Amino acid sequence: MSRSIRLDAVLIQAVIAGALSFAHLHDLAEAAGQTGWKAWAYPVSVDLLLVAAWRRLRTARRDGSAWTWFVIALVASLGANVATAGLLDLANVPAWLRILVAGWPALAFLGGTLLVHTPAPTPPADVPALDPAPAQPAPGAPTVPAALLDHARKLADTHRASTGSPMTAEALAARLGLPAPMTDAIAAQLQLT
Repeated sequence: MSRSIRLDAVLIQAVIAGALSFAHLHDLAEAAGQTGWKAWAYPVSVDLLLVAAWRRLRTARRDGSAWTWFVIALVASLGANVATAGLLDLANVPAWLRILVAGWPALAFLGGTLLVHTPAPTPPADVPALDPAPAQPAPGAPTVPAALLDHARKLADTHRASTGSPMTAEALAARLGLPAPMTDAIAAQLQLT
């Protein structure tokens, strides 16, 4: 089974924006005295903290800590982009900015550690979770792992987007290649016909 890679305008734009932001962070770190591999590590550090915070936000929207680290990383990225746009003399970086750049690794390490090792808060009973638990299987039906159900949902959504019609249970079974009881349980939870 071959998969074709489809270029899409949003993906191209994201790659271009990411590369530019990466370069701005590198240039700012280098101007602040971080040379060689260190200057290249700064954009990686900022972007990884941003991604880690975003991943945490996807599972726990009300996690104030994740929002804090997301905003910190976003401000670092946005600040570098603006600073390198001619608003800052990169040949004469102010001491306060050199201090911020030098202190970033410790801050990013703290943020990443807290994001990874702090349990996500559970939502209050009156607030539904972002990813609700899958429907309970019928008696005798196998339990479908959440990751498999998510994968099947993506396949069904992709099928609907490309064909304009809902995916049938038979098409899903052929695509997944799983035993009939498992594909029947998935189809039932996705309400496929």
